[in-house]
Amino acid sequence: MTAVKLMKGNDALAEAAIQAGCDAYFGYPITPQSEVLEYLSREMPKHNRIVLQAESEVASINMVYGAAGAGFRAMTSSSSPGFSLMQEGISYLAGAELPCLLVNVNRAGPGLGTIQPGQGDYFQATKGGGHGDYRLIVLAPDSVQEMADFVFLGFDLADKYRNPVLILSDGAIGQMMEKVEFKNYVNPKIDKSSWATTGKPKTRERNSISSLHIKPERMEQHNAKLEAKYKLIREQEVRLEEMNTSDAEYLLVAYGLSARICQKAMDIAREKGIKVGLLRPITLFPFPYKRLEMLASQLKGILTAELNSGQMVEDVMLAVKGKVPVEFYGRMGGMIFTPEEIVDQLEKLIATQHAS
Repeated sequence: MTAVKLMKGNDALAEAAIQAGCDAYFGYPITPQSEVLEYLSREMPKHNRIVLQAESEVASINMVYGAAGAGFRAMTSSSSPGFSLMQEGISYLAGAELPCLLVNVNRAGPGLGTIQPGQGDYFQATKGGGHGDYRLIVLAPDSVQEMADFVFLGFDLADKYRNPVLILSDGAIGQMMEKVEFKNYVNPKIDKSSWATTGKPKTRERNSISSLHIKPERMEQHNAKLEAKYKLIREQEVRLEEMNTSDAEYLLVAYGLSARICQKAMDIAREKGIKVGLLRPITLFPFPYKRLEMLASQLKGILTAELNSGQMVEDVMLAVKGKVPVEFYGRMGGMIFTPEEIVDQLEKLIATQHAS
């Protein structure tokens, strides 16, 4: 049996967390993601699960560390300024290899910015926003359905790799209402007794969790272990969506809300006779470098569209290795571009190439 509901993005994510077997949620209210905390505060106690509004985002991420270290499925959510406050704790979680789910419903910045949607947290999410060499698996939903789906996927990936997973959404997707289908989900309930602080039975040594390694040679060994894990993630967990790429001469690259807008722009451009396709990275880390490099050989140009001053475009440039021109178009401050704006930028790119 499956259940179909009309839900707000933040509510759908929260409901999915309950169905995914989230044991404990710790958070602090901040627009535009406060509904996650509100929904879970109302519904989680009905399932005998833990919800705690911490005194700050710093406190909440460290509570996640404690719960994850004890082997529980733990999560937190925030929006850009609050997520920034969590970066030290996230580095600790990654360093200690603790599985958990993080959610950032991105708003426009910098600073306190505005509660309107933005995509200015791409660098922070994909390059390791805290200190040291670490990575998060980053999932970028473009619909309310994916807000729910990526909770199940995120928890499973976190357990599989013993690594924090981040859902990077935005204020528009978090607040919009769409139909969402909840499918039957079976929690794999991975045995964590070999590392989690679940109490010491007589059959094994005491488990100890830490990201501290005083001796440099031991720290380097741990870093090498993490890098090997990230390499495996790059090889096995790339996710993307393609539309009309088989005959495309031009390519739009966008994620999240921007990808939804670019899909309409692609349709408009196709009606004008422009052979354009769309590539939507679903995992921002690992990024679909190889697929973009393969597509570059057939393309005349790429346009990336982001609600920032240009962040993902750097990864697109790295992927194509100079084989094809890459242009960027973005809006900032909570402003959202229209499909017509994207088509206009695409036509300017084509005109510039014809002129040269």
